Amino acid sequence: MAKGYREARSKHYSSAKEAVRRALSFQYRDRRNKKRDFRRLWIVRISAAAKANGTSYSRLIHGLKTAGIELDRKVLAELAVSDKEGFARIVEAAKQAG
Repeated sequence: MAKGYREARSKHYSSAKEAVRRALSFQYRDRRNKKRDFRRLWIVRISAAAKANGTSYSRLIHGLKTAGIELDRKVLAELAVSDKEGFARIVEAAKQAG
């Protein structure tokens, strides 16, 4: 499992074993952190687009729940980036409901 490691990490058994153990623990941790990081990114994108449309992130999410629009943050962030007119219509629907 230490294939491709450099210096002592690939030559000495104890160093290689420690490097692999640490790599596996970081791998496990970061698979969970990746989900957290993407959610934060989506929220930042939605918030910026919501502010450009005259509302805040929290009011937008509340309005969406009140209107019964069930779009997750990943889809909302994608709409905010790629389809600004469509996102603006969603914001208007959320404003009317909330």
